[in-house]
Amino acid sequence: MHVDLHPRYADDAAATEASGLISACVHCGFCLATCPTYLDSGDERDSPRGRIYLLKQLLEAGEAGPATRRHLDRCLTCRSCETTCPSGMQYGKLLDIGRGMIETEAPRPFLERAWRRALRLVFSRPALFAMVLRPGQWLRPLLPPALARKIPAPQTVGPRPDRQHARRMLVLEGCVQGAATPATNAAATRLLDSLGISLVAAPRAGCCGAVNYHLGAHQQGLDNMRANIDAWWPEIEAGAEAIVSSATGCGSMIADYGKLLASDPAYADKAERIAQLHKDIAQVIATEGLAKLKLAPDARKIAVHVPCSQQHALGQGTAVTDILQGLGFQLAVTRDDHLCCGSAGTYSILQRERSERLRRNKLAALETDKPALIVTANVGCQLHLGEDSSVPVRHWVEFLDEVAHGGR
Repeated sequence: MHVDLHPRYADDAAATEASGLISACVHCGFCLATCPTYLDSGDERDSPRGRIYLLKQLLEAGEAGPATRRHLDRCLTCRSCETTCPSGMQYGKLLDIGRGMIETEAPRPFLERAWRRALRLVFSRPALFAMVLRPGQWLRPLLPPALARKIPAPQTVGPRPDRQHARRMLVLEGCVQGAATPATNAAATRLLDSLGISLVAAPRAGCCGAVNYHLGAHQQGLDNMRANIDAWWPEIEAGAEAIVSSATGCGSMIADYGKLLASDPAYADKAERIAQLHKDIAQVIATEGLAKLKLAPDARKIAVHVPCSQQHALGQGTAVTDILQGLGFQLAVTRDDHLCCGSAGTYSILQRERSERLRRNKLAALETDKPALIVTANVGCQLHLGEDSSVPVRHWVEFLDEVAHGGR
């Protein structure tokens, strides 16, 4: 697809990059069959191909209006289309560029800007998110059921190992995860302790940058990334083997640090090194040897939900399934595994009705074989699905820890 770039974008690096990305699209339409928002609405402007055309119009006309912004906002950034695309279209990268441009080309009404800024402020600051969450958890027993379900219940975390191994890896505590599901990383530290690895957090590391970056606040997102690199770098120089994430949404962002900071001379090399060192917790456990965990699988039937960030961004769609099957667990039959559950970061807040429809579809697909438990690999999906599921939804690492250590 050829783009005649508008003269006002002649010296705009982002616009030039976007036009190059669009050129990979061959109009085939294969992406439509795997796009959750197109399948939901039937409107091609809510498909990857439709949004590519809208961005092409922006780059050629030099302007865009609320309609373009609305259809870009409706995208989940699940990147299922990238897995389907026969020409290697980097749609997620294009969409991020387009969302950054649209904030200038089609400014939002004041209240909408303020709301999105508030979300970015709260969700990208772990301490602030925890401060907002705690009162809701205290009041949860007194709230109407529909509202109480939206607030994650406090978790029993259990002790973290106190012994120090010669091998050491860094863990990203996360913004939402650190406050809403702290049991996940506590479980991860116990599992890796069983494998002879100490999993530690760098105190000054914070948000991975995804919340800001995917909402079009690129500079703030890049600043989050730089801050993390500064926090991790002394630990890496001291011998940390890897940067481990147990939230695939965060992990997919860290894996892109090298690309996103490639033009920053002060951080490009370090960012690329960080991206190379990143490992999802599933990669670590699979590589270090499942036999060391010495698990005795129970009889429960487990449905595995594979987050979009894991299968389409990280390309590890069978990672958790392979581990659980290798350990002897009974897995439930599921369907439409490639379609998004509707969580997608802040999407479940900003596009609530569509998000809820996608969640209903996903839960039906996960519960078709009557599982006793649903496990997932991303905190956002865990909380979103758990809000309306008829069976418990947990992070698969928490489940594995329970089986291995009784969920200490």
